[in-house]
Amino acid sequence: MLKICFLCLVIRVKYVINVIYMRYLLMGKVQVYCEPFCIEKGYQFEIHNVQYQEDDAYSCFLHFHEVHEFIIFEEIDGCYYYNQGESKLIDNDIVFTPALETHNFELNKRPKSWYIIQFLPELFDGSEMQKASSLLQHGQHLRLQQKDIEIVQQMVKWLHQCYQDNPLSGESLMLLRLIILWVAEHSQAVKSPNSKPIASSVGYAKLSPAIDLFRQNKSVELTLTEAAELCHISPSHFSRMFKSIFRCNFSKYCLQHKLYSAARLISQTEHSITSISYDLNFSSPSHFIAQFKRQFNTTPYKYRLNVKT
Repeated sequence: MLKICFLCLVIRVKYVINVIYMRYLLMGKVQVYCEPFCIEKGYQFEIHNVQYQEDDAYSCFLHFHEVHEFIIFEEIDGCYYYNQGESKLIDNDIVFTPALETHNFELNKRPKSWYIIQFLPELFDGSEMQKASSLLQHGQHLRLQQKDIEIVQQMVKWLHQCYQDNPLSGESLMLLRLIILWVAEHSQAVKSPNSKPIASSVGYAKLSPAIDLFRQNKSVELTLTEAAELCHISPSHFSRMFKSIFRCNFSKYCLQHKLYSAARLISQTEHSITSISYDLNFSSPSHFIAQFKRQFNTTPYKYRLNVKT
């Protein structure tokens, strides 16, 4: 049944591929984007190409999205931290992270590039997507054989060009479904026998009252002592456990969470920079701008221009 679905989708997108291929050959240098990316209102998915040179600043922290996410790596060297544990990334790997699952990347300084695809969970609805949906219930670090790497990388490039032409087109959605089906059918999960799921880490359950606040709010205004009281443990014990799981201290994580929330608001809304800074409880717009630039190596204004163009 799945093979029939593959065939139907391939036939339906064949004419799209023929058109996009020539456009792709003429594409220029791809713009570098700041993370995170979010789906714009009215869209079912977004795809962006991300590139970093060796000396470019890269920033990420343990976070989650309200959408499903595929990252199709081209050049990469580092680690993927997710609910199933920690995995070593190599060129051409793929990671899938479902909505609301915490994840993070720690990448080395070499040049790196990937395509990031975020899509609504509803895209898994429909009989042709049932097998893929059942295989992608939780975070996955996936690897393809060389012949399938070439196929998926080419389809992703076509999808990116098709998205740039018309992000709401039926052809774009067909290509995305075909990519998901192909990856689900042909990839193998990378196993890390020495890793432990983040959710099974010692102390994770004890910290869940504080962790849940980050899931529910754009800004968490708690001192370490208040967070420890919420979890019914001592501040020193809370601090040690939090740092062992999230690999940064509590105050730094609070700031990073606010800055990533700000990036989402800047990319998704037309709210002014000043309004966003006060909504997220920064002491002043100038303080917000300075912190944002330190995190993302660009100003909020330039970031908005970048993601809107």
